[in-house]
Amino acid sequence: MAQGKIDNKKNAEPVFVRLDETAISEAKSILFQSYRHEPTFQYLFDRSRPGYDQRVRATIRELISLYLDLGQDAIGILLKDTLVAVAFIGDPDLRLNLKDQLSWRIRMVLTAGFSSTRRYLDYHEQIKRLLPDSQTHQLPLMGVHPKYQNRGYGRLLLEKVEQFCAENPRGSGLVLDTSNSSYLPFYESEGFRSLGRIQLGEHEDHVLYREVGPAIGKARTA
Repeated sequence: MAQGKIDNKKNAEPVFVRLDETAISEAKSILFQSYRHEPTFQYLFDRSRPGYDQRVRATIRELISLYLDLGQDAIGILLKDTLVAVAFIGDPDLRLNLKDQLSWRIRMVLTAGFSSTRRYLDYHEQIKRLLPDSQTHQLPLMGVHPKYQNRGYGRLLLEKVEQFCAENPRGSGLVLDTSNSSYLPFYESEGFRSLGRIQLGEHEDHVLYREVGPAIGKARTA
């Protein structure tokens, strides 16, 4: 994969790594910084009420724990000894129903609160209804540390995710969502198209999809 989009004059050569429990603290910090300003999270966890940051931290912590407990893959970009970007990838065989995850729901209610948990469950169900019938990977969590944003690491990480998904013969596509409309040109340039939109208060969450298969993956990395 080409590295030309990374400014290596100022940064060490990026290395892709598979994440495990030893990287949880760093991953939580990156994702918290990435999501706390997102309109989706601000609506779901009610930024107007005290304790917003705590609710966001709790949700990210519980989502990471859930995906690791379910044996899902996670990858990151490492610069020297610093983790600067992470992505958690849902396997195409996993059509996750959070309502069935009783222990997860209990932990969420205790840490993020009942109303935030209810909103997140409803939001998750709306995304599920927009998913294509074919088996697809999902990208529930992806973020770049603010200090390393606008340097090409987000694109590099997404391309690695697409390559990773293309090597899995069970999946035929990749689904992600964003409430930040300024990201749409970036995702469109990566071949994503809209599956639909979810209304969240005054904001809309865009659910996006692109085909990802062995043939497509080879063409993109050739």
